[in-house]
Amino acid sequence: VPAVPPQKMHCSVMAYDVIKKAAGLYLGVEAASFEDEIIVCECARVSLGTLREVIRLNDLKTVEQITDYTKAGGFCKSCIKPGGHEAREYYLVDILADVRREMDEEKMRAAADAGTHGDFETMTLVQKIKAIDSAIDESVRQFLVMDGGNMEVIDIKDSPEYIDVYIRYLGACSGCASSTTGTLYAIEATLKEKLSQKIRVLPI
Repeated sequence: VPAVPPQKMHCSVMAYDVIKKAAGLYLGVEAASFEDEIIVCECARVSLGTLREVIRLNDLKTVEQITDYTKAGGFCKSCIKPGGHEAREYYLVDILADVRREMDEEKMRAAADAGTHGDFETMTLVQKIKAIDSAIDESVRQFLVMDGGNMEVIDIKDSPEYIDVYIRYLGACSGCASSTTGTLYAIEATLKEKLSQKIRVLPI
């Protein structure tokens, strides 16, 4: 929960700019020297750096939210999108899209970096399949291959009680009598131990 109500967030942004200006006057330097400042909204004097930071910190998703928080785009509106009375180098719609894309890419990279070390039950479908393949490769697959067989994950379906993993046997395993008994038990036991006790393995 933000310490400052959303309708008052622009006050903190204004205060940030005022503090920079005061520090510049005190030190006898330009306030812009504190950062690489590109002014996007000339009316409200809001910089590109400030806009990007506010979007990230507050997880903003619309231009209207940007205006509420910073007042950028709230006056002549030329900085909102192309087509206003004054052409600009940067527009709020583009800045928002760029920052949201960066945030989404960072989330995807973080999820990918988690790999098989994250909580299996909260992984994406692709991550679950990779985690299962990794566990099978480590503990089971070599024994299947030695007997002329193999297996592949076909689908995964979640329910409150179970995580059902549907597999298909390949090669010699597809006709083996133990594919529904000993081999199936070994695969399921491995996945339960390494990933989740909720896993059920179902051959198709």
